[in-house]
Amino acid sequence: MTLMTNVLQVLLLILLAPLVRGVISRIKARIQNRRGASVWRPYADVLKLFRKQDLVPASASFVFRLAPMVVFTTTLVVAAFVPLLHGSALLGVTGDFVLLVYLLALGRFFLMLGAMDGGSSFGGMGASREALVSTLAEAPFLLALMSVAIAAHTASIAGMVQWTMGQNFFQFSAVYALAFAALVLVAIAETGRIPVDNPTTHLELTMIHEAMVLEYSGPSLALIEWASAIKLTVVMALLIALFVPWGMASSVSALALGVASLVMLLKIAALVLALALVECSVAKLRMYLVPDFLGVASALAILAVVFTALMR
Repeated sequence: MTLMTNVLQVLLLILLAPLVRGVISRIKARIQNRRGASVWRPYADVLKLFRKQDLVPASASFVFRLAPMVVFTTTLVVAAFVPLLHGSALLGVTGDFVLLVYLLALGRFFLMLGAMDGGSSFGGMGASREALVSTLAEAPFLLALMSVAIAAHTASIAGMVQWTMGQNFFQFSAVYALAFAALVLVAIAETGRIPVDNPTTHLELTMIHEAMVLEYSGPSLALIEWASAIKLTVVMALLIALFVPWGMASSVSALALGVASLVMLLKIAALVLALALVECSVAKLRMYLVPDFLGVASALAILAVVFTALMR
């Protein structure tokens, strides 16, 4: 029964990911006094791309075709590490928080390779910018997770979640607040959201992720877009699981899982609303300010690790 629950968690993260992206776009449209597209639009876009022809530049090698499959596969594996409804995960192992960070890095690496292999100047530009952002985001991502691991005395994400569930909500310390703030800043950079990147732009001076996928089409582009939506949902689920896991099912009964599903939807809805409000309230940063943005995340993560170590 636990195995079925863990499989269900992964399927929910995969299947609900386009809906999360659609709801964010719809909320942003309403805030901006626009009607906006349907929340089901991302599903229609992915299905439409799967029915289209996969075009490949004449100068591209097998790396161009391989990159979308690697990106999608690594994202699926990452989803299997994150508890959603229950305090366990499908692929929970000791030290999996390090594996999670570097699986995401592997997906970005192949996406950058594919962008450069396409031979487009936009692809090379987007890849260089993505390399900068990912390099600066990797250290605070690891350090913030490490601070939680030190406090929980375990290097497993599922173990960290179970430890947090055993704590009193009112025992939420300043150290946890530092780690949470660092991970929020890193999550914005990792998922390419405003103010680091704008997922809806195609302007040469501003795009990062979109510049890398301009040469892709058909099923390859569908895999990349679906993986991007899954990544956003997984990062949200990771933040919830590590810092506000209360409400997860303590057993694998149908009633407990149903209540946990409702609570999880409410938590994700709160994060979606907060993200939409932030993206409608701030402007995209210029590229030379992105290191400062991620420098703040690094400082917060370092403080979280130091204070956690001192409090042991």
